[in-house]
Amino acid sequence: MSTFKVSVQETSNNTIVKFELNQFITQHQSFEFNNIDEAKVSPLAQQLFYLPFVKKVYISGNFVAVERYEIVEWNDVQDEVAEQIEAYLNDGGLVIEASATGRKKVPITVYAESTPNPSVMKFVANKKIVTALFEFTSIDDAKLSPLATELFHFPFVKSIFIDENYVSITKYDMAEWQDITIELREFIRSYIENGKDIVSPEASTTQQTSTKQLDDKYEALDDTSKEIVNILEEYVKPAVASDGGNIQFISYDADTKNVSVLLQGACSGCPSSTYTLKSGIENMLKEMMPGKVEMVEAING
Repeated sequence: MSTFKVSVQETSNNTIVKFELNQFITQHQSFEFNNIDEAKVSPLAQQLFYLPFVKKVYISGNFVAVERYEIVEWNDVQDEVAEQIEAYLNDGGLVIEASATGRKKVPITVYAESTPNPSVMKFVANKKIVTALFEFTSIDDAKLSPLATELFHFPFVKSIFIDENYVSITKYDMAEWQDITIELREFIRSYIENGKDIVSPEASTTQQTSTKQLDDKYEALDDTSKEIVNILEEYVKPAVASDGGNIQFISYDADTKNVSVLLQGACSGCPSSTYTLKSGIENMLKEMMPGKVEMVEAING
């Protein structure tokens, strides 16, 4: 059984804190409770209402958001609340009763979006579907993802990249997008709507992509590598994510001033990726880190 981990996230409203989990606790449904009576269908929310400062509880996807009364500051109590949620879930505590979750199907929409890579199509959902990113290049590799395993049963699916709210699919040349897009879009939409697992609960830990593992990796880097990672996160990743891909920092060689990255999803094998690397990312790092970066290369380019 996978262990639940909670991380505390501030919000723009200083009375509300999000307690984010490393796996989903509801199947794409959201619940809001204003008091302990309303929370009859949620033993977890009822537990939280026993805390005198809890005003409202909101449960959705992979987080619990709690609004507080003014009698306390979050800094004084948020760690205790996080520990309580974590302990409750790891003891097998129920989040929402089945009678509440079965009341209605959540309407899911999925739209298809072309990417700069002609072999890749991005299928975007109106809900968050995973808490970390995943790439699967064969059915053997997809054991951690029931969705990817099923998609590999389509003979034209070559590889699958899943991030926050979308699935990028790379096809073999044997099929044309105009012939397969509607079928794939409907399959993914129906799969999500039926509340099936996208990835198994232990997937992010097994693939070393959980928030804590990524934080630990980052902390172990030298200062220059950290600077490179921060630039990639802020300036590059949002752009490549919108194209259905990802760029991952692999290493920095201080002697050669060479940066190695991994291209994933639509960026992998994309005809324009070499141009993007050289004229975009390499030039940006040279400009922002003068004298420290000479070359950027993709280890799978």
